[in-house]
Amino acid sequence: MCGAPVQSQTLPAGVNTETETVLTGRVLGTDGQPVGGAFVRLLDSSGEFTAEVVASATGDFRFFAAPGQWTLRALSSGGNGELAVAPEGPGVHEFEVTVGA
Repeated sequence: MCGAPVQSQTLPAGVNTETETVLTGRVLGTDGQPVGGAFVRLLDSSGEFTAEVVASATGDFRFFAAPGQWTLRALSSGGNGELAVAPEGPGVHEFEVTVGA
């Protein structure tokens, strides 16, 4: 069993989006439907593994990261997908990662 935390869209109490960079979003299938239970990985600019979470039943995921170059990689039984992202500063940055065969 993976120790990655299950996610939701609600930010934890006390998160200051004026000082913290939050990468949040949803994993979707090629049909546009949410993919729950996907493993979502955060990779740094060199492609090194940084963190992993399990998408919620509605495909939601969230990471706290520094501004810069990142890759979001989603792994699911229905296929995999990835997205290069580059948040420039604090705030909530929303993304969709599509997975497919």
